Amino acid sequence: MKKTLYIVLFAAIAQMGCKKFSEFQVDPNKTTAATPDLLLNAIEQKAFQSTNLDVALASRQMINTDEITLNQYYGWNRGSYATYDTLRQVVKMEQAAINTNKPQYLPLVKFFKAWNFLQLTQTFGDIPYSEALKAEQGIVAPKYDKQEDIYLSILNELKSANGMIDGNTANLQGDIVFGGNIQQWKRAINSLSLRVLISLSVKENDSKFEIKKRFAEIVNNPTDYPLFTGNSDNAQLKFYDLQGNRYPYFNSNSMQTAYYMDETFINLLKSLQDSRLFRFADKAPKFASLAATDFKAYGGGNGSAPKDENTARTLSGEVSKINPRYYNSPANEASIALGYAEQQFILAEGVVKGWISGSANEYYQKGIRASMQFYNIDEATINAYLAQATVQLNANANPLANIITQKYIASFMNSGWQPFFEQRRTGFPVFDTTGAGVLNNKRIPKRWMYPEAELRLNQQNVSGAIARQYPEGDNINGVMWLLKP
Repeated sequence: MKKTLYIVLFAAIAQMGCKKFSEFQVDPNKTTAATPDLLLNAIEQKAFQSTNLDVALASRQMINTDEITLNQYYGWNRGSYATYDTLRQVVKMEQAAINTNKPQYLPLVKFFKAWNFLQLTQTFGDIPYSEALKAEQGIVAPKYDKQEDIYLSILNELKSANGMIDGNTANLQGDIVFGGNIQQWKRAINSLSLRVLISLSVKENDSKFEIKKRFAEIVNNPTDYPLFTGNSDNAQLKFYDLQGNRYPYFNSNSMQTAYYMDETFINLLKSLQDSRLFRFADKAPKFASLAATDFKAYGGGNGSAPKDENTARTLSGEVSKINPRYYNSPANEASIALGYAEQQFILAEGVVKGWISGSANEYYQKGIRASMQFYNIDEATINAYLAQATVQLNANANPLANIITQKYIASFMNSGWQPFFEQRRTGFPVFDTTGAGVLNNKRIPKRWMYPEAELRLNQQNVSGAIARQYPEGDNINGVMWLLKP
């Protein structure tokens, strides 16, 4: 009897030994497959975190007094391909949506592919696109697509994404931006299309893109192409006083000690008597006795001046820091990635360019109002601001300068690299390069150089892309196709 028991026990142990150790680590109550909702959450957080001090430095909104920062002094060199990591997650979301039969996520796949590839091509120029993200298919050295082909594909993909959403499309799970409302995503898709089209403004006569036709088709058909209707539609990330969900610069020591306001930005706001200044900045120590609503209480440093010069000015108490809420409040304000105010400024520019009919001034004023409402400025103050001659859109002057300047103000500590890209496209506002601290022969860079790793791992393709785009080689002053009339 005992012998029989030993034999049965040995057989059971032997059977267990045939299993891999990893099989015992699987929790039968938890799924092992990726789900699109979990992937969407992470993708949104990565793509829509649009609050960036590097942008504030490069866009002459802030300065750094602790070190010679290359973004402030226009001496940067190579960019990063880290955005491809986010795109890999988007591909996984696409696969998960197909595997779990949840087609409502597929329009968002197209949106986030467009969003991320747009960031990459605006940064570098030509990039891997049609063969990108295909390592599992054996493509480890993808070809570089031309920027113009990428832009055309992005526009077509966004149009396709819009068409995939109708009144019967199911809502989403895991959506921290719009709470699962797929119809809100339809608005975001079309607003992004307008951003892409306006970025192509110097190509408006290129028949291949039909820029004016596409722009008018979206604006004139709100049933088929709904757009944002107010700040409540903003594509933005909200922050909460929870671990991993706090404002990016909450409790940031460097923001409290090293970052100050740029005087060109301060002076712009002062010249317009713009009350957003009181929400952006703190009073300069030298003027602490003045009221917080007194424009004379604020000063800035010179973003193009040598670091030592700005350090001396800050020690004398002349320079304002950023408003303390940016480092004291764990929730502070949402990070707007794509907002109603920007959309209204795009529409105003569209009217000025003759792409659509309507009142440029009405769109323009709606954009300003939306921005000021975002910062909780009261209606009486907003109305008084809009009534100023310096703010009003003057068709006899340069309305584009007014529009882009207001878009620039509205972008403070949100919108990612948009204020820099818009200045690169239009020349507004003027970024100061007169100081002795500016590198790059006092020129504002036009792009970033390709990552060094790409020169090692995909040398043939990246070298070919550089040769056809930039005759002088891979440098930060090269003019990409997007910027050539």
